[in-house]
Amino acid sequence: MLLIIGTIRLPPDRLELAKPVMQRMILASRVEPGCLSYSYAQDVLDARLIHVSEAWSDRAALEAHFKSAHISEWRASWAELGISDRKLTLYETDGGAPT
Repeated sequence: MLLIIGTIRLPPDRLELAKPVMQRMILASRVEPGCLSYSYAQDVLDARLIHVSEAWSDRAALEAHFKSAHISEWRASWAELGISDRKLTLYETDGGAPT
């Protein structure tokens, strides 16, 4: 399993404009083969900070995701939405065990 964990930043005054764009990205990603979870969440203490969390079954699924039309549309929207300071890290895991 692959995990992508990280953050992006956007101006707080663009959040309402960004929400429908992020929602389309989330919904389209969640139905992709191999997508185990996909979410964005606004930080409680920093309105400019969006937490990113993704889980993918394998590298092939993630590579297909990177080639999807919805990720191209998402990336094309970054300038208009003021998205910056992307910090994402990819982790490989055995899937873990519940605690």
